[in-house]
Amino acid sequence: MNCEFMIASTPLPPCVPLPKAMLRLQVSNTAKVMYARLLDEILTRGTEDSNGILFIRFPIMEIAAALSRSPQTCKRSLNELEQAGMIIRVRQGIGEVSHIYILLPKEDAAHE
Repeated sequence: MNCEFMIASTPLPPCVPLPKAMLRLQVSNTAKVMYARLLDEILTRGTEDSNGILFIRFPIMEIAAALSRSPQTCKRSLNELEQAGMIIRVRQGIGEVSHIYILLPKEDAAHE
């Protein structure tokens, strides 16, 4: 990887968003990175449901490839995020990819 020092006029390379409140959340670091990746995905490829709420279809194998993690690790991290109330997965049917809804922490939650 080619790196350089940052100066005031240095433009940032492409980045993924991570709300500061996520840093305090009691989930694994893999789950935090996954949340940032899911949030980035919903911002670029999100689909609106009938209520105008964005969701994504992101198969486990694609998530695993995007994060360079095993499918089992990704399933565990998705479960962590779901149990922490940061995502909601809506199963579509046997063999179908779930819809993943990303929930954003409220501003006051960052100070708890």
